[in-house]
Amino acid sequence: MKYGDIVQGRLQRRVNRFIAEVMVGDAVEQVHVKNTGRLKELLLPDTEVLLEASDRPERKTKYSLIAAAHDGGWVNVDSQAPNPVAFEALNAGRITEIGPVTRAKREVTYGDSRFDLYYEQGEKRGFIEVKGVTLEQGGIAMFPDAPTARGTKHVLELAKAVLEGYAGTVLFVVQMKGCHAFTPYREMDPAFADALKEASRQGVRILAYEAIVTEREIVLGGSLPVRL
Repeated sequence: MKYGDIVQGRLQRRVNRFIAEVMVGDAVEQVHVKNTGRLKELLLPDTEVLLEASDRPERKTKYSLIAAAHDGGWVNVDSQAPNPVAFEALNAGRITEIGPVTRAKREVTYGDSRFDLYYEQGEKRGFIEVKGVTLEQGGIAMFPDAPTARGTKHVLELAKAVLEGYAGTVLFVVQMKGCHAFTPYREMDPAFADALKEASRQGVRILAYEAIVTEREIVLGGSLPVRL
């Protein structure tokens, strides 16, 4: 997934969930934060950040904050990025545990559920729920960084689809390089961690992949071990 016009800046402060103040050149700009999560380990004062310029002149903010510098690299914090990144990788056959697909679609409704990705492999049908990961502790990627009743619901609904004959996968897209494993953040949300473990028992595949993040692009990288 490629971005448009990118500029660098230095974070001054996060005003609220949606707005941050960033020094761009000699001026402080209010920018849109494309992630309502906490991001408190990343969005620290004076952190170097990447901003994407908007092509909509009517917008109140000229820029969107998409990445933050961390440990010598970039962490993509755009919560809208993981789905298209996963979709591109799925179509290219780069999610090795799934392999090449004959058809893929985004945002597909099944019963009362809406899953991020749907795919076909001949007669086989499958759903993928994609979760973006921006939290890292001691080299371990962790999700969620805030309680997520919605995430728990998605995982349990995916397990139901598996019982009805579909393949089911939860794919954690770790929006950075350098982690050596993934685990659910049980202390933050024990219900989500329990749901993930139960879904795995019922045949849902739990995958984690790191991402390669540059100043203008984010693409799926290699797989990471998952510790439930």
